[in-house]
Amino acid sequence: MIQAQPPLEFIPPAFNPLVLRSAQMVLPFWMRSHTAITQIQADNLEVLVDLYRQFQDGKIRFLMAFRHPNAEDALCMAHLMWKLVPRVAQQQGVSLQNPLHFHFIYDRGIPLWAGTHMGWIYSRLGGTPIHRGKADWLGLKSARDLFANAQFPMAAAPEGATNGHNEIISPLEPGISQLGFWCVEDLLKAGRSEQVLIVPVGIKYRYLEAPWKSLEKLLGELEAVSGLTAYAESAEPDVLNPHFLYKRLYRLGEHLLSLMEDFYTRFYHKNLPKNEALEARLQALMDAALQVAEQYFDLPPKGSVIDRCRRLEQAGWNHIYREEYKNIKALSPLERALANRIADEANSHIWHMRLVETFVAVTGKYVIEKPTVERFAETTLLLWDMVTRIKNSNPFERPRLGNQQVEMTIGQPISVSERYAVYQENRHGAKLAVTHLTKDLQHGIESLI
Repeated sequence: MIQAQPPLEFIPPAFNPLVLRSAQMVLPFWMRSHTAITQIQADNLEVLVDLYRQFQDGKIRFLMAFRHPNAEDALCMAHLMWKLVPRVAQQQGVSLQNPLHFHFIYDRGIPLWAGTHMGWIYSRLGGTPIHRGKADWLGLKSARDLFANAQFPMAAAPEGATNGHNEIISPLEPGISQLGFWCVEDLLKAGRSEQVLIVPVGIKYRYLEAPWKSLEKLLGELEAVSGLTAYAESAEPDVLNPHFLYKRLYRLGEHLLSLMEDFYTRFYHKNLPKNEALEARLQALMDAALQVAEQYFDLPPKGSVIDRCRRLEQAGWNHIYREEYKNIKALSPLERALANRIADEANSHIWHMRLVETFVAVTGKYVIEKPTVERFAETTLLLWDMVTRIKNSNPFERPRLGNQQVEMTIGQPISVSERYAVYQENRHGAKLAVTHLTKDLQHGIESLI
């Protein structure tokens, strides 16, 4: 049972060089023991070397906007800055001040599932938290101050959350673009001349050896736990044939979809279409699941699926982390019991949103359009996430299908300063400038796939 808690406190950034040095020493061992990553390579690193040189010379401020396909992206960014950039700078004979590091924006929810110690570590590494589902003015103020005044550049994932796909980018949130314009504004007010840039960073994961056998095994486990009978191998002697595996993957996806349609139709009284294409059925199911949670929290179903997920997450937090319970020990036992009941019910309804969040980027055509082992793996692992959440098991203990290499690419910097004239004209101009910058950043990141 989830219990009521005092309100979530802001975790201020408090950079500590000793913590950074410790993290730099631990990172290689952590990646070997906790991830499947064995290699990380990067292209166009000379761009970052030059940007850091200009930053340290007081000529620019910049933010690295990186892709966010999975939870290991932050580790890859750390390796990029702590290992790869210094190596290339040395090869080019460019003298950069140590340490080479970055401040970063992270989701305030991470310390809730990863442990409170992560909030302490992120703070000492110079991170600043943000609440994704509301206008978090304190978090935005902190990020704004770091962008304009801190000793390191910034890094953030403009997608806002992982989507589990190497080759599909979720719509970018406009907050990164807005921070860029605020930085220009703050510099001008202070009489400073630095130029403000946003730099796209691509991240892709590749298997060193195609893990078809591991995929086949995982598919079998998912089929068994879902109640599907085994596929007749006699009809398909090559069980690792991608065409055969796709038939199994499609059958599993359709079976899980049917189970969930029956679940929401029978117990939540949702009218769901069953004679349409797979993608249309999936979209209808996600909408129904979000409606269940929105009706409980009395929220209107406005905006994109991602917008609705973020709003529901914040509503759930508001029911668990209560502003009026700053001194929760002062509650009577009865008041505490009622508060715990509300917290537990809120968490139960957020479960519906978490299921949708897993499939926010799923199209239904991703594998068949390009049946690579990476796309097979990404889709199969998303189905594993769904089954794991339904079973109330730990979704963060994903199976490792095989060793991976990471390919990172530094894109061309986008000037925010050059767009500021339109931004400062009026409210319409500001909105237009943020929209156009976000769109160009989306294109910039997509070009790195």
